Amino acid sequence: MAQAVGPGPLVDDSEDERPKWNNKFQYLLSCIGFAVGLGNIWRFPYLCQTYGGGAFLIPYLIALVFEGIPLFHLELAVGQRLRRGSIGVWKTISPYLGGVGLGCFTISFLVSLYYNTVLTWVLWFFLNSFQHPLPWSTCPMNLNRTVLLAPGFVQECQGSSTVNYFWYRKTLNITADISDSGNIQWWLLLCLATCWAVVYLCVIRGIESTGKVIYFTALFPYLVLTIFLIRGLTLPGAADGLVYLFTPNMHILQDPRVWLDAATQIFFSLSLAFGGHIAFASYNPPRNNCEKDAVIISLVNSMTSLYASITIFSIMGFKANNDYGQCLDSNILSLINGFDLPEESIPRDNYSAVLMLLNVTQPERVAQLSLKACQLQDFLDKMSRGTVGVHMCRHARVLQADVHTRVPQHSPVLQSASGPGLAFIVFTEAVLHMPGAPGWAVLFFGMLFTLGLSSMFGNMEAVITPLLDMKLLPRGTPKEALTGMACLVCFLSSTYFTLQSGSYWLEIFDNFAASLNLLIFAFFEVVGVIYVYGIKRFCDDIEWMTGRRPNLYWRLTWRVVSPLLLLSIFLSYIALLAQRPPSYKAWNPQYEQFPLREEKFYPAWVQVVCILLSFLPMLWIPMTALTRLLARHRQGQRDAQPDAGPKLQDHRGC
Repeated sequence: MAQAVGPGPLVDDSEDERPKWNNKFQYLLSCIGFAVGLGNIWRFPYLCQTYGGGAFLIPYLIALVFEGIPLFHLELAVGQRLRRGSIGVWKTISPYLGGVGLGCFTISFLVSLYYNTVLTWVLWFFLNSFQHPLPWSTCPMNLNRTVLLAPGFVQECQGSSTVNYFWYRKTLNITADISDSGNIQWWLLLCLATCWAVVYLCVIRGIESTGKVIYFTALFPYLVLTIFLIRGLTLPGAADGLVYLFTPNMHILQDPRVWLDAATQIFFSLSLAFGGHIAFASYNPPRNNCEKDAVIISLVNSMTSLYASITIFSIMGFKANNDYGQCLDSNILSLINGFDLPEESIPRDNYSAVLMLLNVTQPERVAQLSLKACQLQDFLDKMSRGTVGVHMCRHARVLQADVHTRVPQHSPVLQSASGPGLAFIVFTEAVLHMPGAPGWAVLFFGMLFTLGLSSMFGNMEAVITPLLDMKLLPRGTPKEALTGMACLVCFLSSTYFTLQSGSYWLEIFDNFAASLNLLIFAFFEVVGVIYVYGIKRFCDDIEWMTGRRPNLYWRLTWRVVSPLLLLSIFLSYIALLAQRPPSYKAWNPQYEQFPLREEKFYPAWVQVVCILLSFLPMLWIPMTALTRLLARHRQGQRDAQPDAGPKLQDHRGC
């Protein structure tokens, strides 16, 4: 980055050979595809409903304006000006900040491992959707029962539900404890290999290949969301779901957790500090208007979250309405049989009146029927909170379920319907009640796969671009070879997630590998650019690129607001994590409260792994700075002794 008069000495002439986007739309789609991911579909709707419906949009928009957009603009400007990946960018700004780039590179590598594993699960469900009936629609028969007993269904399935059984047993084949690793599940291993092969074919030539695929992977999810929205709005109960979603509760804004979750959702949803946006921006022409790009992409990302929320809760309203109707039908049947009434003599609309009359005239007989409590609100609560699912956290495009919003232990609700619990359990069950269920399942999981694939492009670009910039391989080595080696290493490293305990470890990586590290890296990004490189020089660079100098809003957020927000979020995370030892929820059919998942604390050795994942990547920053400082100190000592060299030469000569 240089003065506003021209490219300056920090941009190498060799960078003229750097690949370029074919057009501006291709670049915007790539950034949108990287930012808009799985978290927009299965995380934001949960947060919006949990924290007062429309009231949550207030802290969300404030966080977007004062944290998300300024940080996003900074990353795009840095990448575009220096035309390097994350490692090269921060070494150029200051050799002491090289650890920031190495840390971003490490996090992108770790996230790629488990993010593609989520796509493995999505692919497995996608392939199983080409069946009628869907394999998670019925419980399998128990073939191990003796001949003397009548055949029945598998007890684990009967004790939970068909979708739970297919997810936990048929897909994950999960163990009851993280210490029991189990075996590699061959179907997941094959799907994992397929996913990495698809990723490799898409990123094989960098933006030259991803730029062509992104037209489909970035736009197809919007088409599917629109189809689901149109279908969802025509289903009975859709209005109930939307009213439930957006009914504001302004009192919830007094809870500091709401503001914390809004800030973290914005931060992770935009995929800040991963290095992917820096890599994408490095392929832009130097005079591109990165300020306009930052605003457009940020707004599209947030509008997509809101659009997905409307779509998801219209379907969830239908599901709740359907369950409510089944509950009424069950009670009506009990009343008809208990009082010898004619069939179809009690319509749903008159159920409440009939029940009230019978309670007045014959309360003893009504009490003997053990009728269910049927309230639509209860079923909507169940849809929003969910019943089961992997408690996955933090990475905004992936899997987030929040450490701050833990369900109380006395609550019968297991956990929130965010993360895979929404996609693989709640929504798959809702699809079962829709006419043409297999077709809707294919569309839904196809949409999730393309969403995740677009995000993987950014993850892998954040890994491969720094490797190319460092020129680790001999000159003349094709880029395809380096890309293939990176994908192969990632595939081999992620095979551990295909074990029966793999979902527990994926949850650990998601909870601890990225969260704290990304906040620290983003903080050092702002501090490095604004206070080390200098805000005046940075504004000069932006003026040279865009033709317009950053106004007071940008300068104030970069100088004060964004760093303070990041530091506050980081300290809040530390405080919340320190409140109690980390735990996980195990799927254990032998648990006395099954199908609720059993909460267990991690063993000591697993807690050590959690600590290492939380802090090792950020150690790149002090290690790199210290190494540079020592190297400079040694160089200074050598420069202070100019006669040392000749004396040694004379000694060797003698």
